[in-house]
Amino acid sequence: TTPTPTLKNMPSTHTPTGQDWDSVNVGRSTVSRPKPKTNAAISSLKRAGLLTTEKRYATGANKSAHSATTMSARKLEETDELKHSKVDKSLSKAIQQARMAKKMSQKQLATLINEKPQVIAEYENGKAIPNGQIIVKIEKKLGCKLPRPGKKKKAAGSAGAAGGVKKAGASRGGPPKRR
Repeated sequence: TTPTPTLKNMPSTHTPTGQDWDSVNVGRSTVSRPKPKTNAAISSLKRAGLLTTEKRYATGANKSAHSATTMSARKLEETDELKHSKVDKSLSKAIQQARMAKKMSQKQLATLINEKPQVIAEYENGKAIPNGQIIVKIEKKLGCKLPRPGKKKKAAGSAGAAGGVKKAGASRGGPPKRR
């Protein structure tokens, strides 16, 4: 007679009784704070350190590359006054005369140089800020040399005009030109 195994000798196994259907929050607190709606509520939360705000500049704006609002750091450094240099009258007249001599409209010239017609109109009216690349494109399509805007003179206290002796052939600190 062999002994039959009893339940005491068998290992006990865990039998699941069901699934855990409770919600689990990961990374968020279960306490939801109401959002402040008045300036007084916002400022009181800022003082308590519970709220921070950010000021975003020019968000959602699709600004053109040729709009008058775009300013490069170079332009800001060069000008002491707050006015930008505008296109010279001689340049605007020269563009207009050369375009009329070729019997082109402003729109036709603009499409040839891949610019907007407003850009050509601004250059001819003298309201545009001079851009060397656009002036070169206009020169190539009109087949003539246009007068360039003159560079502004530097102040007397600048490093270039500090009384240094200028060598022949050396300009802007580069090596001398080959002859």
